Amino acid sequence: MTKKKDIEFLRVTHLRGPNIWTYRPVIEAWLDIGALEDFPSNKLPGLYERLTAMLPALVEHRCGVGERGGFLERLRDGTYAGHILEHVVLELQNLAGMRTGFGKTRQTAEGSGVYKMAFRTRQEQVGRAALAAGRELLMAAIEDRPYDLAATVEQLTDMVDALCLGPSTGNIVDAATERKIPSIRLTDGNLVQLGHGARQRRIWTAETERTSAIAEGIASDKDLTKTLLAACGVPVPEGELVTSAEAAWEAAQDIGLPVVVKPYDGNHGRGVSLNLMTRADVEAAYLLAARKGGSKSVIVERCIVGNEHRLLVVGKRLVAAAAGEALWVVGDGVSNIIALVDSQINTDPRRGTTEDAPLNAIAPDQGAEVVLELQRQGMTAHSVPAAGQKVLIQPNGNVAADVTDLVHPSVAAMATLAARIVGLDIAGIDVVAEDISRPLEEQGGAIIEVNASPGLLAHLKPASGQPRAVGAAIVDHLFAPDESGRMPIVGVSGGPGATITARLIAWLQQLAGSKVGLSCADGLFVNGRLLPRDGLSDWESGERLLLNKSVEAAVFESGARMILGEGLAYDKCAVGVVTDVSGHEALGEFYIDSADQLYSVLRTQVDVVLPSGTAVLNADDPQVVEMAELCDGAVIFYGVDQQAEAVSAHRKQGLRVVYQHGAGIVMAEGAEELATVSLSPQLPTQAVLAAVAAGWALGLSAELIGAGLRTFELEPKAAAY
Repeated sequence: MTKKKDIEFLRVTHLRGPNIWTYRPVIEAWLDIGALEDFPSNKLPGLYERLTAMLPALVEHRCGVGERGGFLERLRDGTYAGHILEHVVLELQNLAGMRTGFGKTRQTAEGSGVYKMAFRTRQEQVGRAALAAGRELLMAAIEDRPYDLAATVEQLTDMVDALCLGPSTGNIVDAATERKIPSIRLTDGNLVQLGHGARQRRIWTAETERTSAIAEGIASDKDLTKTLLAACGVPVPEGELVTSAEAAWEAAQDIGLPVVVKPYDGNHGRGVSLNLMTRADVEAAYLLAARKGGSKSVIVERCIVGNEHRLLVVGKRLVAAAAGEALWVVGDGVSNIIALVDSQINTDPRRGTTEDAPLNAIAPDQGAEVVLELQRQGMTAHSVPAAGQKVLIQPNGNVAADVTDLVHPSVAAMATLAARIVGLDIAGIDVVAEDISRPLEEQGGAIIEVNASPGLLAHLKPASGQPRAVGAAIVDHLFAPDESGRMPIVGVSGGPGATITARLIAWLQQLAGSKVGLSCADGLFVNGRLLPRDGLSDWESGERLLLNKSVEAAVFESGARMILGEGLAYDKCAVGVVTDVSGHEALGEFYIDSADQLYSVLRTQVDVVLPSGTAVLNADDPQVVEMAELCDGAVIFYGVDQQAEAVSAHRKQGLRVVYQHGAGIVMAEGAEELATVSLSPQLPTQAVLAAVAAGWALGLSAELIGAGLRTFELEPKAAAY
């Protein structure tokens, strides 16, 4: 067919907080589909067949139909390029391992060919790359030309692996999200803040802000760890610290063969050699341990008979346990060890080279431990075993078979004791035992290591057995059952009067004894102290309050422009105030040119009110009144006229209202007028009404609210410090 005008990106924006599309971050793209406006999908011959052949999983997209195959139904019946691109981009992210499902596309004006399209992404750079690739793929399908999908998916997958949270940290964050605890990624790595302000906790994968640096130092000192454990009655293998290969052999003879040789300062089993019987093996293992540990100091210890187990302790309880297994290959008389490992071990779909794989791929010619094990059997990676000959590749290889339900209570108690002795709140306890379901003393088992920052993947994706909810256990360790990590957040949206409303609310909270952060048009404040913005956007300035460990409550003014351009700085709020829909600055560059469209923007403030929270709405603005039905929490109406329809109807339902009566502000619930505070003539009435209602929603007393109105300074302090 004749080539059509390419899809043009007019603007691409990452909305980092709740926005007009959804309460999660999205990428919003403004598209000009040009001549394709005259060619919906049912007028593009072969597009349906080509696109479904390239992306068969599009059948899972429900689209507006609400059921499997919904998008394909729309594609068959006729839909436009912007909508198709939305689904292509979502599917590319899914194929790359970053699961997403939300997307919407809307035309800006009838027949214009310009669309706004938004799609959920968990990482901005990946989302932007998927958007660009999606356009190229769609145009290739439209124009019936080849497209290298495999290369695109590989590139996006590499980006996901490099830029997104690792699977272990992601599991913890998902568990926090399940408990409605907000999260903020603090670096490009796995440092994450759970919660806001003074109620936050920080994690770095399996380390938390409660993880002691002293405890980590003890755990990395294997000899000191053993000494402390033994002093407290924990069974540990007899051992000796040595600084040369010769001394290692002497120690092995004193301890009794077989022995284990491992780094003095190490973790995750690196440089550990097991079941050593000869001088050559011991001396070679010493050199390996010294190299891996980066020190001449190496530990030689008695080899405990049994299998390796990794027990995960979180807080004061055992939450997961996994067992290791030896890896063998069987010769065929033709293939060398490398080929046998590839065909008999690495073909296991659970094995791979990335963190997502529960088991590691084995490289017999590169892994030093495997090389040593082969040497002990008189072989190398290039040796060809006889047909039927069994060759040990790795004793007690990856610890990845779940055995949590088999652990004997006394073994679990010993593991939690070991973690407490070292001082770790999260610890990986390495236990060697023939039978983990029996007490250690019955079988000569022992705890051989206590590890800080333990790996979690073996418990999340075990090679066999049941996955364990270790992320949930870590979140439960950091937050009590009644804790959400949330501080009281008040969001204020509306016209110019919203600024003084926000300042009044912040002042009331400050009088109540909280250290309050405030982000508004007048500046960024903490307890009334003006902070420099340092060139940050409104969203970035607002996030600074969420990161500040000293902030106990926060108030955010979020105008329509911020919601459209960046999204809200917070995910949910305890109180959401909307002052008005009229009287706003021109927003034509966002294709917002009517009160109804502005309503759709400002309703975002109500959409994010917590179910336990309250929307504070201006009863004198009919469009604001309409927002009440959108709120998941309670509603307080405020207005100048107590006879206003919204106020009267609300009172008849026994609900809360705030209204002006003479020179006072009345707080009423149903027919009962609970309190009246004086209206200061120097303050705008609407702002005072909104602030009184918000203070009431926060649980502040009428006496405190009245004192706040009397002491509020209309002009903010100009001094930065």
